[in-house]
Amino acid sequence: MTRAWILPTLMVISGALASAGLITRGSLLQGTVLLLVFLLLAVANSPLIYPRSIGAAEARRRSEADGRPIVYWRPGCPYCLRLRMSLGRRARRLHWVNIWRDPDGAAAVRAVNDGNETVPTVVVAGRPFTNPDPSWVREQLSPSA
Repeated sequence: MTRAWILPTLMVISGALASAGLITRGSLLQGTVLLLVFLLLAVANSPLIYPRSIGAAEARRRSEADGRPIVYWRPGCPYCLRLRMSLGRRARRLHWVNIWRDPDGAAAVRAVNDGNETVPTVVVAGRPFTNPDPSWVREQLSPSA
């Protein structure tokens, strides 16, 4: 199991245990609702809601060819989740690099963030921006950009 799945797995297990306790005490509705909440949190913190990640080298190559921004991210990051949710379907227009799966991506993020793996780090036209405002990122995807 990779690091990307540890938090979602723990959420599912915790939710199952907590809801089982409620259900065995006769609170079927509360147990079911609690389990659904934990499942939604697990999905939100998993790699499932992000577009398919590629390696940093491939992202740089594609970005140079098509001019699209690169987003360095990691599962479980609330700021990455905020960016992803605010972009909606437009998120597919960016190149996503999971720094937990790509050591070169993690190194690229550390290089521009004083040695820290601060995400999301968005690279637009070769310039890095750490945790930019989601509306600014949407502007970078406009047809005129």
